Amino acid sequence: MPMLDVYIPEGALPADTERELLGRLTDILLRAEGADPANPQARSIAWAFVHRPAVFVAGAPAEEPRYRVVASVPEGQLDDRRREALVAEITRAILDAEKGPGAHTALDALRVWVFPQEVPEGQWGGGGHIYRLADIAGFVLGDAEAGARYAAGRLAGTAAAGRA
Repeated sequence: MPMLDVYIPEGALPADTERELLGRLTDILLRAEGADPANPQARSIAWAFVHRPAVFVAGAPAEEPRYRVVASVPEGQLDDRRREALVAEITRAILDAEKGPGAHTALDALRVWVFPQEVPEGQWGGGGHIYRLADIAGFVLGDAEAGARYAAGRLAGTAAAGRA
């Protein structure tokens, strides 16, 4: 059940390019979670919220667009490797949308900030209920028992990392 908060300044991208970007970002986040982006169940609970900020740098309006993405997933979905790949892929997708594939520089990348965050187990609420990773995985997999096994494995890894 990934959620994206994507901050794109007004007019930074053409509307059709922005729509394509949001689809690409959704696919990236689903893959980072370990989900199949083609799975209709997974896609149905992958939401993106677009925000239109006025961005200032050192107290003055930014001369070039600045982008911010908060990628939220349930606890246990990201490890260091997945988190690093998520940040790199989101940055590349945004700059590809803005300037074209490969047309951006390392300095351009510093105009994109990505904040992957895991929502603690038992803190994901929707529809008036709390959903745990097992509930979400069970929905996506179409099998509550498989969801419970998946969640137990992912959350055991989180607990072990916290003890390290």
